This record gives sequence, C-alpha cells and structure tokens, in this order.
Amino acid sequence: MSRISSVFADRRRKALVAYVTMGYPSMEATVDIVPRLASAGCDIIELGIPFSDPMADGTTIQEASHTALQNGVTPVLCMEAAATIGKSTRASLVFMTYYNPVLNYGLARFCKDAARASIDGLLVTDLPPEEGTELRKAAGVESIDIIHLLAPTSTRERIRLVAEKSSGFIYLVSVTGVTGARSELPAHLEQFVSKVRSETDKPLCVGFGISSGDLAIKAARQADGIVVGSKLVQLMGERNTGKLEAFVKELREALDSLR
Repeated sequence: MSRISSVFADRRRKALVAYVTMGYPSMEATVDIVPRLASAGCDIIELGIPFSDPMADGTTIQEASHTALQNGVTPVLCMEAAATIGKSTRASLVFMTYYNPVLNYGLARFCKDAARASIDGLLVTDLPPEEGTELRKAAGVESIDIIHLLAPTSTRERIRLVAEKSSGFIYLVSVTGVTGARSELPAHLEQFVSKVRSETDKPLCVGFGISSGDLAIKAARQADGIVVGSKLVQLMGERNTGKLEAFVKELREALDSLR
C-alpha cells in the first residue's frame, strides 16, 4: 500500500488535500508552511511546480506561479525544497505540475529524483491518461502514484479509462473551467460524484472552488476527500500564518463532523 493509499484506508475519515505553489511568496515560506498545514490537519500536500502557462489555474494561482518564476524557482529547486519538507512532515507529498517541465527534466530522472525527495504522487494536469504510458512506467519503478483528473463533462468511457490508469486517488474537478475560490458549489456535483463512484471504488477527492467549512462538507459528503488550493494560496500571499492555520483547522473540523 502506498503512502497515499494509506490516507484512505479508513473511508469514514475524509481526507484533506492542500495545494501550495512552490516558491510563493518565497521558497522559504513554502518550506515553513507545509509542515504547519500538515499539523493543522492536512493529509496530503500538493506541491505545485510553477509553470509559465498554467492553463488549468485561475487568477490566484496564475499570479502565484508568475511570482515564483520571477523568484527564480525551477523544478530542480522544487526537488530540493521537497526533500527538505519531507524530513519535517509525515504528510503525503504530491507534485502537481504540467508535462513540459517533467519532459524537459527527463521522465526517469524526474521520477527518481522525486522519490528521493519523498514525493509519493504526481499529478500532471495537462497529460491525458492515453498519453501517460511512459510516465506511468517511470513512476512505477519508483513506486510513485499517478493521479488523473475527471471533469463533470466526462463520459462513462472516460471515467473508466481514468479509473484504470489512476492510482492513489482520482481528482474530481467540481466545475468546468479553471481553479478559484467560490461561494457556492455546482448543483450537479452530487450527481457527478455518484456517476464516478458507480464506475470505481478508488478514492475520489473533489477540488476547484472550496473556500469554507460548509463547502467542504457539501463536497465531501459522497467523496473521500477534498482539495483546497486557491484560498490557501491567497492566504499565503497575505503572509498571515495564523489565519492560514485557522482556515485549515476549520476545514479539518468540518470534515471530521461527517464521520
């Protein structure tokens, strides 16, 4: 059982997955805050490797990626920072990125270095499962999970393919479009989760738009966990560690109320 799979061993406990942009507002801040997020109740931390064309991300994360790149953040520096983070937290770590940086790094080398840096999973946003064979092979050698995404528009055929190719968990995008904190979740979310659940028993985590404890509860009722990103990145930009930790604790308490 992988470290990510162990997070979902007790399906009564909802997983809390957090996303941070590495190097925003600084790499020092990233290294400092990730263990704090874990201590506050996060089970899995997605470490976003900044990319120049983050097409799946909304304004908040786009701006964070731009700032990180201006700070000189590279995939190599992200590897080094992940290794440091891995020594100070027991939370499972996932690299979230786009395919070009991974391809440029070299698939086998990337996966080998990621494993050495305590990375348990990879989520390559723009890599469809049909084209991910080589990366899955390289990741498999290092016992790294490959996580794929599903959108509300996914057909049953697509759901079955993603379920077959994914390991660790499946990331359910709550809306069509880009990331960003929202005040409400779409009415079709429950139906979407049920549709995916009917095709697979792999863990399902809902992301895109969760910005409060109430929304966390709504998103997690039928899923196995939630992913929170834009709101966390926004709070990191404010450099208010106390407010950030309080928000994560709010989410953790909300999810625990569903046990």
